[in-house]
Amino acid sequence: MLYHLLYPLHSEFSALYVFRFITFRTIYATITALVLSFLLGPWVIERLSSLQIGQTIRKVGPESHFKKEGTPTMGGTLILIAIVLPTLLWADLRNGYIWVALLVTVGYGAIGFVDDYKKVKFKSSDGLSARHKMIWQLLIAGLAAWMLFSFTPF
Repeated sequence: MLYHLLYPLHSEFSALYVFRFITFRTIYATITALVLSFLLGPWVIERLSSLQIGQTIRKVGPESHFKKEGTPTMGGTLILIAIVLPTLLWADLRNGYIWVALLVTVGYGAIGFVDDYKKVKFKSSDGLSARHKMIWQLLIAGLAAWMLFSFTPF
């Protein structure tokens, strides 16, 4: 988004020419993701803990796993935020490959969210079955492959 807003002004302000370079945008996207993680991380962890959204451990299994009981789950939401927002902010959004990568990232993140949600809601260590996870992953990958082969060049 910043690329589309600021790069066209490079003829007026020569310093904005740096937005043309993918290395510049990559460095700042990385810094943005890091800052988002540092700022939102403690709040998200506290919020998940206060809502008692924690890991449920099966009663059958190694004793070493019992100490993981109550560990906050759904932390993938923080990872998704730290990936998606900087990408939308710094990437060249006219590039179709960006949208395919975001589709796969958000799609797989949604699978993880549903898996964790089922574990928390039903207070069980069972989330989505392996079969359902595989089906959804194949559907998302198939959609991404179809987009890449159908619409290239974007």
